[in-house]
Amino acid sequence: MIIWDLVVVGAGPAGLSAAREAAAAGVRTLVLDRAVHPRYKTCGGGLIGTSLSMVAGRIEVPAHDRVDRVTFTRDGRWGFTRRHGTPLVTMVRREEFDDRLRAAAVSAGAEVREGVAVRALDQDPDTVRVRLADGSTVTARTVIGADGSAGVTARHVGVRYGQVDLGLERELPVSPAQAARWRGRLLLDWGPFPGAYGWVFPKGDLLTVGVIGARGEGERTRAYLHSFVGRLGLAQVPAAHDSGHLTRCRVDDSPLAHGRVLVAGDAAGLLEPWTREGISYALRSGTLAGAAVAAGDLDRYPREVHERLVPSMRAGRRMLTLFARRPELCHALVATPAGWSMFVRFCQGRLSFDRTMDRLPVRAVTALLDRRPARGRRPAGPPVP
Repeated sequence: MIIWDLVVVGAGPAGLSAAREAAAAGVRTLVLDRAVHPRYKTCGGGLIGTSLSMVAGRIEVPAHDRVDRVTFTRDGRWGFTRRHGTPLVTMVRREEFDDRLRAAAVSAGAEVREGVAVRALDQDPDTVRVRLADGSTVTARTVIGADGSAGVTARHVGVRYGQVDLGLERELPVSPAQAARWRGRLLLDWGPFPGAYGWVFPKGDLLTVGVIGARGEGERTRAYLHSFVGRLGLAQVPAAHDSGHLTRCRVDDSPLAHGRVLVAGDAAGLLEPWTREGISYALRSGTLAGAAVAAGDLDRYPREVHERLVPSMRAGRRMLTLFARRPELCHALVATPAGWSMFVRFCQGRLSFDRTMDRLPVRAVTALLDRRPARGRRPAGPPVP
């Protein structure tokens, strides 16, 4: 019987980062995924500087656009656009990006088996048995789960989520004229109900248009997407993909491991609570998990996640609360030179959310929000074309 040093369940950014890190260190690594690459994944596909730094030197990023301009609106109104001298966000299509990560893991020595569904895990003090849908079993000394928040490994570890949101997204093929209008520019729209926002991400001849809101606000989230697409003049464009997904964010004391099974990325509920950005958290947590396995120190992984990732998540949760209460003040803040500078540095990976919360302008807005109750929406201004 073959006993693998490491089996990774899930071949997304978290799992493939873990596999590459471990395999490059000589760990005998097997990756299992129910899908076959390249496959479509519901995701905005925007890479901030933190994500780019994690893949630098490992893959050639398959960029379809590099954004240096951002338009901000408040439910379609009160719009303004800011520009930076260098790109802020790199746009990728997840099927291409993930396939590059797969190739990098294989080049490092990992074996990847696709079209394989995992049904359950059983473990003893020395090994983990991974039971597959065809009835066979794979045995490993350690498992890293990266099969999403609704996957087998999250249930096995007992991950608990405190924030669940519904994201709806359309991939829209656009004309050359429409593509030119959006090239190099993304749109962020603060939505019509607390905590919601929408986005337009350009990707060459495709636009990714999406919205997100709290689970339980499904009807309002669907209505928001409908009106958002309509006012962009894209309602008649047939979607190449029209999909939805739930994002789940862990509570602070949720476990990151159980015995010889670690969880990373979405499976661990690791994402930024305000923007719901998850790619950078997947890349970082997967790399940390793979490094812990390679070092033979599984306890190191939860310790490093709490040191490196959790502080920004806590700050992001606080920022979501402030944004939900008074989105107009958040909109006004990002319009200021100081607010725009913080946004730029966040996109570049030079400023984390926990450090952002310590900045004087943010502390001033926080103090104001803490003293004043939430209000209704401000009067409508002129629409943004």
